[in-house]
Amino acid sequence: MSSAALDRLLGVLIMAVLATGLWTLRAGHASLAAVYVAHGVLAWALAAAVGWKLARSVPRALAARRWRSLALAGAVAAATLAAIGGGVLWAASGSIVQLSGWTLVTLHAYAGIALVPLLIVHLGRRRWRLFRPGPWLKAPTSSADLPRRAVLAGGGLAIVGLAGWSAGWLLDAFRGSERRFTGSRWLAAGGIPPATTFFGEGTPTIDPNAWRLAVRGRVARPAIYDLATFEALGSGHWRAVLDCTSGWAMETDWAGVPTAAILAAAEPEPGATRVEVRSITGWGAGLSLEEAARTLLATHVVGEALPAGNGAPCRLVVPDRRGLDWVKWVVDIEVA
Repeated sequence: MSSAALDRLLGVLIMAVLATGLWTLRAGHASLAAVYVAHGVLAWALAAAVGWKLARSVPRALAARRWRSLALAGAVAAATLAAIGGGVLWAASGSIVQLSGWTLVTLHAYAGIALVPLLIVHLGRRRWRLFRPGPWLKAPTSSADLPRRAVLAGGGLAIVGLAGWSAGWLLDAFRGSERRFTGSRWLAAGGIPPATTFFGEGTPTIDPNAWRLAVRGRVARPAIYDLATFEALGSGHWRAVLDCTSGWAMETDWAGVPTAAILAAAEPEPGATRVEVRSITGWGAGLSLEEAARTLLATHVVGEALPAGNGAPCRLVVPDRRGLDWVKWVVDIEVA
């Protein structure tokens, strides 16, 4: 495989890993399990391709003393391998490993996010030409072996990817540990979930007596509720799985006001299709009107009032979505 072809393959693999990785942040339904499989297989294939690229390019770059290119390529390779390594170590560890309060999965995600600007700078204007239609799309005329080599190389990377992904799950099965289809490790059911946030921001101070929930947008009856009038709208008790992007999952009991009761009181206008639920921190989640009606605005967990770190006085419970959409410290609901 030529250097240009390997560069194209690396670019495609990196973009595919990033795309599937971003998708997994919100894919909580079992029907989307294939996204996680694809992400894992692609990541292992990318690790093999990065090693191949480094073995071919670094000696030549050193000989030519291209220090600037080496530094940038090294940063891209380091971020790529850190992202992949975090995921691999998570799968191989058999437990929830934390480093300075961050799980390996969180570090894996942050390294992947850091890779995006590095990749853009590294590709630059010159390397983007590799992805433009051109003569490389045509069958080579100089050697009939080139297409075969490309297919063999791609097939080899696919085998490495599938073998690496399978090894992680087989290792867990051998040890008797269990992960959810998302890769998250199960915590004991029926407890209070750990207090985590995606960006590690602190818990806001909210006085329950001063807390208000605004319901607005395309509704016939906008309103602002205090805690007492909010809880008077209705009650619901659900058992649902909170699957955190930090890499753990817990099935536990939640109680609060069904979002359907809030929407019924507000009377969405004809044509309204979306519901935006926002936190006092600015974080939010967008849901279809139908999906929002199947969620819960929880005020209690396992029979106790929500702890502040878990979103008190009110957090969103969204079955079949990951914890990123379980908005804490809810203060605003907008129908659009």
